[in-house]
Amino acid sequence: MKLHLKVWRQKSGNRQGHLVDYELDNVSPDESFLEMMDLLNEKLIEKGEEPVAFDHDCREGICGSCGMVINGIAHGPKAAVTTCQLHMRNFKDGDTVVVEPWRASPFPIIKDLVVDRSAFDRIIQAGGYISVSTGSAPDANTLPVGKEQSDLAMDAAQCIACGACVAACPNGSAMLFTAAKAAHLGLLPQGQPERNRRAVLMINQQDAEGFGGCTNIGECEAVCPKSISMDFIARLNRDVLVGTIAGAGRVEA
Repeated sequence: MKLHLKVWRQKSGNRQGHLVDYELDNVSPDESFLEMMDLLNEKLIEKGEEPVAFDHDCREGICGSCGMVINGIAHGPKAAVTTCQLHMRNFKDGDTVVVEPWRASPFPIIKDLVVDRSAFDRIIQAGGYISVSTGSAPDANTLPVGKEQSDLAMDAAQCIACGACVAACPNGSAMLFTAAKAAHLGLLPQGQPERNRRAVLMINQQDAEGFGGCTNIGECEAVCPKSISMDFIARLNRDVLVGTIAGAGRVEA
């Protein structure tokens, strides 16, 4: 296939960025999108030009590193896959493909398609943990967990913190991410003692990072590569309400 690419290039976070046009031939429909980007970079290096910087690691849809906005859609046109799992057979010969980074104030651009997603790490550090010792795996397994609860916890735990939910949301909200990270702990017995306090602390940190508020538009769920449900946001809102009423997460002077 032959593609016309329009790729966002930006030397650093304090420099102006712009879309740059590239023509790419001999793209195999069996290649992944990242392999296509590798091919582009090989051509640029051969010409003595600087390659496009983009995040990647596992290339198996596990790590969440490979986020890109492709033709205006986070992770591209195919539902429930990451960019690294998107194959070029989803495009046609002669297509124009626009590739941009995540667009959100809490995700400042580092270079080209690479953004700083450390805001997610700080949300986790604020409360996304349990302080009780669970012991070894056999010890943890002595606690009975209902099938429905364990399934829901696993659904939430699938979140790979890629940031597609933020990039897709018109408000730049991180509620789906925060809800998933709070829910996969709050649904299990070990996570119950700090459930409401955890929700309040994580929401407070989310707001401090500058993420927008959730208005239930639904773009987050639509682009999530793990198809995480917005139902977890309702659960988080309930926990935050209960925790706020109880004064959870309050710092004593």
